[in-house]
Formats: sequence, structure tokens, C-alpha cells
Amino acid sequence: MAAPAVEATVATALRSVILRARKAAEQVGRDPERVRVLPVSKTKPVSLIRQIYDAGHRCFGENYVQEIIDKAPQLPEDIEWHFVGHLQSNKAKTLLTGVPNLAMVHGVDGEKVANHLDRAVSNLGRHPLKVLVQVNTSGEVSKSGIEPSSVVELARHVKQHCPNLVFSGLMTIGMPDYTSTPENFRTLSNCRADVCKALGMAEDQFELSMGMSGDFELAIEMGSTNVRVGSTIFGPREYPKKAT
Repeated sequence: MAAPAVEATVATALRSVILRARKAAEQVGRDPERVRVLPVSKTKPVSLIRQIYDAGHRCFGENYVQEIIDKAPQLPEDIEWHFVGHLQSNKAKTLLTGVPNLAMVHGVDGEKVANHLDRAVSNLGRHPLKVLVQVNTSGEVSKSGIEPSSVVELARHVKQHCPNLVFSGLMTIGMPDYTSTPENFRTLSNCRADVCKALGMAEDQFELSMGMSGDFELAIEMGSTNVRVGSTIFGPREYPKKAT
């Protein structure tokens, strides 16, 4: 259980992030209401999420399937959950079964995982699931996501062959040290233009998920509609120590 002082700090930190996000949007003439701040509580206790929920926030993100299916049942059903991590195709059914109020999956990076999600939604009889295609904009081998040159093809597959999914936009993860952030975001914006042109979609209705604790303001200035903020709200991650 987190200490009350920590919980209060978390709610205050979220308010600060939301204010910064609104200011970033307004500076470039964007509607602040078009920007969704997703607190990502990776490794943090449910009590901290609950504190933010009690402060009025309803959208949350998680990186790991096991963590989100553990946390979601302990929290109110009106939370809008976003899965923002890498999703293996064999975990699609587990994710959807464990989180009935899952609103969006941000990391679809291939036809196989798209097909598994589509089938799981159909089998569960739930409403269509919004998905974003993940793009590897930094060229790092360690990163999930498809090459920018393959984006249109995968987006078309989801839109035309996955009737239980709603193709809603694109997602990317920048470099860990943020050194190539502007280029990464610019690449994703270019991909958006290509997809919208190829599939006849309106750019102003297209979601972009980019930007984290160290660069979310720049991401918003460059068109992001979803920023995934963890440590700035919840503090440093606390990973279990490995046995030596």
C-alpha cells in the first residue's frame, strides 16, 4: 500500500502533466481536448491508480499483459484501459478476456497479431476494438514495430480484413535518450499522411500515439493525440531485483 503522501503527490503530478500538455497544444493552435494523457503505472501499485481515478481521470495505460489483467479487475469498470506495450499474438485472447473495458491496443505490429485480436473480439462478442499500428521510426533492432515503408500495407489489412478491429492510427517509441525524437515524430507524421492518402482517411480524425515523460510536449506540438507518461507521474520504476 502506498503512503498517503505519495498518493497525493501522484495526483498533483498528473495535474501538472495535463496542464503542460494543454499548454503545448495551445502553443501550436491545437485543441487541447484532442490530446489524451495516459498515466502508465508499470510496476506501481493499484492504490496509486485509484488515487488518480479519484481525482477524476479515467484513461490509463499498461505495458504488460499480466500486469493489466491483474490490475483491471481491482479497479472501477468505467476506466478506459489502453495497452501500450508489445503484444504477442498468443496473448491476444488473454488480454481481451481479462480486460473487458480495454479501449485500445497501441502496439499492433503485424498481420498475425491483428488477426488474433480480430478473432478474439469476435469470439468474445465484445464491441469492436480500436487499434494503432506500431511503427519502428528509430530503426533500432531492439524495438518492436514495422518499417515505415510497410505501414500502409498493414493499415490496409486491419481496415479491410479485420472487421472486429477499428484501425485508428499509428504509434511509435522514440530513442531511450530522446536524441532522435524530432526525427522519429516527423517520420510518424509522414506515415500518417501516407496512410490517410492511401485509405481515404481524414488526418484530423487520425490518432498518433507518441511521446513519453521526457518528450511529450514536443510530441504534442508535432501532432500526438496520445502521450504515455509514466515516471513523471508515478516516480522511478521499481523492478524486482534479480538473484545473483
